[in-house]
Amino acid sequence: MDAGVSSALALGAGHATGRHVDVQHIWKAYTPGAFVVRDVTFTLQPGEFLTLLGPSGSGKTSTLMMVAGFEVPTEGQICVDGKDVANLPPERRNFGVVFQGYALFPHMSVLANIEFPLSMKRVARARRRSMAMEMLDRVGLADFAARRPRELSGGQQQRVALARALVFEPDALLLDEPLGALDRKLREQLQVEIKDIQRRVGISILYVTHDQDEAMMMSDRIAVMANGAIAQIGPPSEVYLHPDTPFVAGFLGETNLLPVSFEGQQGAQAVVRYADGTIGHARMPHIVRPPRVGDRALVSLRPERISFSGPIEAVVSTHAFLGRHARTVVQAMGQPIIVSTTDLVTPAPGTALHIGWKDEDAQLLDDSSGDGNGST
Repeated sequence: MDAGVSSALALGAGHATGRHVDVQHIWKAYTPGAFVVRDVTFTLQPGEFLTLLGPSGSGKTSTLMMVAGFEVPTEGQICVDGKDVANLPPERRNFGVVFQGYALFPHMSVLANIEFPLSMKRVARARRRSMAMEMLDRVGLADFAARRPRELSGGQQQRVALARALVFEPDALLLDEPLGALDRKLREQLQVEIKDIQRRVGISILYVTHDQDEAMMMSDRIAVMANGAIAQIGPPSEVYLHPDTPFVAGFLGETNLLPVSFEGQQGAQAVVRYADGTIGHARMPHIVRPPRVGDRALVSLRPERISFSGPIEAVVSTHAFLGRHARTVVQAMGQPIIVSTTDLVTPAPGTALHIGWKDEDAQLLDDSSGDGNGST
């Protein structure tokens, strides 16, 4: 983050603001029976950063548009502190919204852009100018008040859009792929800045993205969506390390999905038999119906949780150095397994070695769950 933003945000620490936004069993169909959002339920807590993450067509943007008021649910409720606002137009909901295109008025100055929502709310001129300047200062753009949007960089335009959405003290901030048009370096910088602004101001944020790294870095909780439903919701570490479905495991980073049969349960762990007959243990999944002995299943095992030590014999197939880590594919237990390490030692193809992992790093999954449209 640049010094201007750091010093501006340091002017005053915020506190958790906003209200509880409860999305309750919402469905959306643009044609009868063809639902693009199906029974989605979640609560955005005051001061929380909640991300809707999923591929194109998963229903994440349609869900945000219903919360914002630009779409009306076919069924369900959207409540703010217990009051259903699902049928209210956007201007009657106290939400700030930022889209990927920013939607700044090109003929207005930066200051006038930020003042605009206050003028729509009939705030007195002197008061709205003071509020707009204070918000510009918070996002590090006080010296750019007189400029037009075309005179700003992409990152600066993003900050103006955020300032405009925050200036009227909304109940929550809704962001739809706001960084999608930026290059990687600027995107990573603004991820830090948005999160820092959120902490300082204390605003609740509902964020939509298809970028897994972005969701992991910014979120307090992630709701992974597939085919219009929430497949899993929870803190980033929980969703990543303990996915509920093969879809979640495969979408949120790289993983090994190893076919197994369920052989029983020992305490909180499942006993599994791998394809070559090896017996192991795995963490039980969060599913309603427990597996039965003999059921086919999968074990999700993240490559970085595997080490080059342990009881399992393996032979190196390929090895690639990728800068931050090395990616090695080995043949073990009758199948290819990906291992990710920070070890700079390069094992040549054909090298015999051993691999292993902790039981708690192996996650049992139901291999019949498909896209994983589970309960929220």
